[in-house]
Amino acid sequence: MVASAVGEREKVLVLARDVPVGHVLAAEDLRQAEVASGTGVVLAADRARVLGQRAKVPLVAESLLAPGQFGGARAFPPRGQSEVAFAIEVGNASPEVVRGDRVAVLEGPGGPAGRGGEEKEDVAPVVGTVTAAKTADSPGGPRVVTVLVETGAVRRAAGLEHPRVVVLPAEGREAP
Repeated sequence: MVASAVGEREKVLVLARDVPVGHVLAAEDLRQAEVASGTGVVLAADRARVLGQRAKVPLVAESLLAPGQFGGARAFPPRGQSEVAFAIEVGNASPEVVRGDRVAVLEGPGGPAGRGGEEKEDVAPVVGTVTAAKTADSPGGPRVVTVLVETGAVRRAAGLEHPRVVVLPAEGREAP
């Protein structure tokens, strides 16, 4: 591909909507946009090469499509990390929790540490990044929040009953 001359605009592919990992790209997932430079992104002229390919990573609406994001083997979740979906009951997470938030998932009330007066060791929080946050299917029902965590934390995450989600600052390493 030859870089465009100064002032020329190129037509490139942009995501029309969020696309999850493994989704087969279809015409309705993509749209064209003009940019000053098409370097490192997929040109609109290559649309046919993209259609029918699987997303290797989660793709965000309105972002430019890059060559390594589709086709071949999945590249997501990255090595050493796994996605865990949590059913979050009403009141156990802010309704503003969105994809990209850095969060800590903690044992909520009624979990193992709070049952029957038994003294149990506190369960360490599971820290990760939200990859999806769905609204509840019915009023008052749980919403599903999917979090990318270190694979070593998956067993701990799976054991959390009545999980609570706390949004952490984007930068830093502190956890509750």
